[in-house]
Amino acid sequence: MLLPLRETGPARAAALTAEQARRLAAAGIVDVRPGATPGTWMVRADRAVGAARVGDVELRIETKVPVARLLFLLGYARNPLMWRDETIGMPEHSGLVPAIAAALWRQVGQALRGGLLYGYREVDETAPVLRGRLRETDQLGKRFGAPLPLEINHDEYTVDIPENRILATALDRLVHVPGLDPPTRAMLRHQSHRFVDVARLHHGQRPPDWQPGRLNSRYHVALRLAELVLSGTSLEAGLGTVASNGFLVDMPRVFEDFLSVALRRSITARHGGVVSLQAAGHLDVAHRIGLRPDLLWRRGGQDTAVVDAKYKAHIPASDAYHMLAYCTVYGLRRGHLVYVTGDHPPTRHLVVKAGTEIICHALDLALPAPLLLARIDQIADEIAGTAGTP
Repeated sequence: MLLPLRETGPARAAALTAEQARRLAAAGIVDVRPGATPGTWMVRADRAVGAARVGDVELRIETKVPVARLLFLLGYARNPLMWRDETIGMPEHSGLVPAIAAALWRQVGQALRGGLLYGYREVDETAPVLRGRLRETDQLGKRFGAPLPLEINHDEYTVDIPENRILATALDRLVHVPGLDPPTRAMLRHQSHRFVDVARLHHGQRPPDWQPGRLNSRYHVALRLAELVLSGTSLEAGLGTVASNGFLVDMPRVFEDFLSVALRRSITARHGGVVSLQAAGHLDVAHRIGLRPDLLWRRGGQDTAVVDAKYKAHIPASDAYHMLAYCTVYGLRRGHLVYVTGDHPPTRHLVVKAGTEIICHALDLALPAPLLLARIDQIADEIAGTAGTP
């Protein structure tokens, strides 16, 4: 059963069995409520966008942000210097999953033009001849003084290295995500077959670390895309307790990550100081009530500005309360909320008696990448121009 939805759009009536509705609700991807008639359920997408299959129900959740822009937001937080639309070569697709799948197999194809990357891997094994060095403790503990076989450690020159494991696993996972056309699946499988001697990562296994350098430079773009795929297809992507197969991204988290990285870059480059992300603090003296603003700027040894990202079209009262708490703890006269452009223009709220000012900035995510980053610079200048302590 196919169920198309739109991010934060109106709830859609769907004829579901009680078991289908239960599984959807347990997955935590969409909001599911009983409809007006028996057998009818109202399904609404909230935070996540992409595609997923839960049981025999296939969800396709369309993003409000243009697909190319969403992928820019996703990638910029990981590598601001490298990630650009023209670098990725983003194909024209209306859906998030088809676009990222097409981009992945093309970038993997470019990365493998010179063949699979080889590297050295440290191996512990039992062998009849000495190669590398003898693991003396293991030899004595396992062989009790017997001369053979030998417990050895050596470096092996192989294609089974972290970079290839990441690419191969991303290709394999994306093949099974719903919403792809047959030619795209065929290209993903074709690229995957080129990694025949490479081990795949297990679900829940953290991707191995890799270091960008000259030797793996042709892999860089493909690896960044593959990391996005692995994060969006992992079972730890906040999908509740029911396993689902799909590629999903959490839009509030995407916005928060992008804004934090881009704004930190802009503030430090243009105005100096040190910007901390998710800095831990406490509201009370006993340290029982925690605080964690998205961005805290310190300059000259003093707290200078505090910023929170809100993936909303307007600011509810609770967000203002949180910002007032931040300003109180950090001794600031002004706090800053950055939200997605909606029906409400940027505004300022002056708190009664406290004298604290809460400044709301708006960011239009549909802007082309250069204009979007220019708006970030403008917000950084606005924060620097109004920041201060009593």
